[in-house]
Amino acid sequence: MPEGPEIETDQLSEAIHEEMEKEGGAFLKQIALSTAVLAAFAAVAALKAGSTVNEALVLKTEATRLQAQASDQWSYYQAKGVKATVQEATRATWEVAGKTVPQKTLEQISKYAHEQVEIMKAAQEKEKERDEKSSEADALLHHHHRFANTVALFQVSIALGALAALTRSRPLWRGSIILGLSGIGLFLFAILG
Repeated sequence: MPEGPEIETDQLSEAIHEEMEKEGGAFLKQIALSTAVLAAFAAVAALKAGSTVNEALVLKTEATRLQAQASDQWSYYQAKGVKATVQEATRATWEVAGKTVPQKTLEQISKYAHEQVEIMKAAQEKEKERDEKSSEADALLHHHHRFANTVALFQVSIALGALAALTRSRPLWRGSIILGLSGIGLFLFAILG
């Protein structure tokens, strides 16, 4: 008579092992699926972050070009002012000498003063355009930071998902999902805001 009940432990052990693999396999598939979805969101957020920063750089470059043009206008304005001052000195010389100021000198003084007004308007318009482009670029850079923060959340979430897969830890996976959902929320906020 046998000393104990005869149970096929090899078959039982194999059945238990198969069930554990099925459970673990399903869990790994869930992690893989959630990580793939988060990676897709991360890719789109990274593209948006890159797009907004590139757009901001283009606007900042445009603002710099406009500043150069405004500076050119102000230099031109000053040159006209110097010419007007020379003509004023010429006029003063004629007056001190007690002679009639030549009409051409008076016309030049008037011409330079009128030109300065037009040049000043052009310079101020360039400065206004510069300020608008710079403000728009600053807003885009702020928007870029939202997308960049979103990408960081997705990256941490994906890393947690990888750790969860390696350790088969459901709490880590839940943490990954929570961070991923936070990233999706921030991503939507960045798109809509």
